[in-house]
Amino acid sequence: MHRPPKARIRQSFERAASTYDSAAEIQRHICTQLAAALPSSQPVGRLLDAGCGTGFALGLLLARFPNAQAIALDLAPGMLQRIVTPCCQIAGDLEHLPLASNSLDLYWSSLAVQWCELPQALAEAHRALKSQGQMAVATLGPQTFHELRQAFASIDDYQHTLGFHSAEEIGHLAAQAGFVTVNVQNSPKIAYYPDFKTLLKAVKAIGANQLGAGRRTSLMSRSRFKQAEAAFELLRVDAGLPLTYDVITLNAIK
Repeated sequence: MHRPPKARIRQSFERAASTYDSAAEIQRHICTQLAAALPSSQPVGRLLDAGCGTGFALGLLLARFPNAQAIALDLAPGMLQRIVTPCCQIAGDLEHLPLASNSLDLYWSSLAVQWCELPQALAEAHRALKSQGQMAVATLGPQTFHELRQAFASIDDYQHTLGFHSAEEIGHLAAQAGFVTVNVQNSPKIAYYPDFKTLLKAVKAIGANQLGAGRRTSLMSRSRFKQAEAAFELLRVDAGLPLTYDVITLNAIK
């Protein structure tokens, strides 16, 4: 399952750095749940927030492990510039971690590995962790943004979302990378928006738009936009227009 070029991903999240926090309510909720599930009994000397974004998770992690040295890594330097929690900041790639082998007690990543070639990212996590080190990852599954795919299906042939691994595939890849006691859970979250324009604006604000290999490279015509908007309106519920995040959590030990 191939990912968009790194330069395109970096550019998208650089543009989104100033708007990310204003639109990332569901992302913060996922971070909070992932952190709450971490066992606090095992000491953590050094932890990595891989794909840290603007650093929301760092406060949660350091509250849980106050004596840990925190490393924040993100592909987009603009995201790192938004971090306020004291930590070591590194602009880098999850598929090629600029860290020594056996140097981490905790590898943490929330909603970042879906942008990577997952086998390579998991192999790097395994390499960087010490023996008995913990991995905690939240990523996205195949039902993510299925409403967008449905709304655009009759409008054009462009790819409007990424391809995503299933929970079963993620567990299998983690075991292949050498992890043990692999635990994979699936817990979809749904965000609701008052209208189609607000929904698309929110997706753009978190940097998750127009990155797939088959993406649209030109502006959509007004008539096609109206068609997509009408198709999405058929999905409206009392809470608003739904947008699914098919959240998959992966917890494992090296």
